[in-house]
Amino acid sequence: MSRIGNKPIKLENGVTFARNGDVITVTGPKGTLSQEIDRNIKTEVKDNEIHFTYDKAEYNAKQGLARALANNMVVGVTKGWEKKLVIAGVGYKAQVSGNKLVMNLGLSHQVEIEIPADLKVACPSVTEIVVSGIDKQKVGQFCANVRTKRPYEPYHGYGIHVDGEKLVRKVGKAAGKGKK
Repeated sequence: MSRIGNKPIKLENGVTFARNGDVITVTGPKGTLSQEIDRNIKTEVKDNEIHFTYDKAEYNAKQGLARALANNMVVGVTKGWEKKLVIAGVGYKAQVSGNKLVMNLGLSHQVEIEIPADLKVACPSVTEIVVSGIDKQKVGQFCANVRTKRPYEPYHGYGIHVDGEKLVRKVGKAAGKGKK
């Protein structure tokens, strides 16, 4: 039995939920999001809450998935999603130039990444990148694309990582010296 899928989603003021066939649509003050879900998952709005149900036990996991996706949509159109990336390294820096994120990452050239129209990217300092938007998946995917340009390096601590992420530092060769 899905525990997540059985929790109702509370709709705040100004948020509307609609289902047309397999597509659910959530509209709020920040925008509109749509998502396709399994047709065997039933949705019902009562008392300003969305409830997800199913008929057969094989749709248990899909109920939880549909509920989680819808909850992410509701949070996105009301509060929005935000991720903060931190750049660590000597001379590493980032800035937003027009609709591109331009980064110096210790390479022979600058790395430029096109910013999607539905995301906002800001650089409060040269070593911080703040990505925000209403779609959780798009915010996370853009952050993942930025991180691939210079992944975190555990020996020196250089690279791009998410703020608050637990980073593992490795010792290196010096740890084995003196042993025979």
